[in-house]
Amino acid sequence: MIPTKAYAAFSADSPLAPHTIQRRKPGPDEILIEILYSGICHSDIHTARSEWGPTQYPCVPGHEIVGRVVEIGRKVSRFKIGDHAGVGCFVDSCGKCGECRSDEEQYCTKHASFTYNSLERDLETPTYGGYSERITVREAYALKIKKSLPLEQVAPLLCAGITTYSPLKRHGIKKGMKVGVIGLGGLGHMGVKLAKAMGAEVTVFSTSPSKQKDAKKLGASHFILTKSPEAFTNVQGMFDFILDTVSAKHDFTPYLESLKKDGTLVLLGAAPDPSEVQAFSLIFGRKKLTGSLIGGIRETQEMLDFCAKKKVLSEVEVIPASKINEAYERTLKGDVRYRFVIDTSTLRSGK
Repeated sequence: MIPTKAYAAFSADSPLAPHTIQRRKPGPDEILIEILYSGICHSDIHTARSEWGPTQYPCVPGHEIVGRVVEIGRKVSRFKIGDHAGVGCFVDSCGKCGECRSDEEQYCTKHASFTYNSLERDLETPTYGGYSERITVREAYALKIKKSLPLEQVAPLLCAGITTYSPLKRHGIKKGMKVGVIGLGGLGHMGVKLAKAMGAEVTVFSTSPSKQKDAKKLGASHFILTKSPEAFTNVQGMFDFILDTVSAKHDFTPYLESLKKDGTLVLLGAAPDPSEVQAFSLIFGRKKLTGSLIGGIRETQEMLDFCAKKKVLSEVEVIPASKINEAYERTLKGDVRYRFVIDTSTLRSGK
């Protein structure tokens, strides 16, 4: 085993603090990655604070992981030492069920091993995430990253990127379509960039007037301040597709009414409290309200390759590990443009 410095939550109401975990030496089909950057996702905060169900402590969050391959098993063929590699929201699955065989391991019906606060395939060993120096993972669950890309801006693609890319791709977003994005945070800013890269005309819905300038800079053609009384007056029946990235309770009705016939509203943000839906906002126009998780390994690699080709990267603020708790509070206040990324070399240096 390899002692590994990390940052962990030890209870729902305590700040994250330095911790040491153990990583295994790579098995025949595994690679050892020296983590260089790890993004901070809102999911990390929910989990660290046990807001999405029971959390197993100590919990080392982080599922937007990029780094350098430093050791490989004897059967590894896709990676060599020195390659850049990424790890997203899960690190293993059964590999045999219908979902796994259709390259949608995230929906594994037997057991998906999520990157943290989960269990390995042995159903005994806890998983620990990217707020750490290194991680060992089967090569089949690691992603290849082009060396020419700035790794700190790639890291959030492993969650925020694939979470928005997957529904956009699945619903066939293309040139000429009108796409709305609700919320301009870590997920929302990637939704804007990706929809624009696919050729869509993008509109941002936001409660923050200060986000209007950024929305245009990120590629949105239009901006709607939803606090305005007349916000939805002129957009009824306008959109083919809307991504909802907001993780707080809100009314879906005006957004459903903004869809064209057969339009789709996809929920990505997971509010802890239930929201109500007016039936007529779905019935009239045959609208669809659906949800989406992440993507499988194949689709995540496809997303990374698409982003490299289209030069789509995350907007980030890089921080040392010592600033994680401050970053959590700022994330909750919306005080980040648009994703915090931990420079994990500061774990090694103690800064």
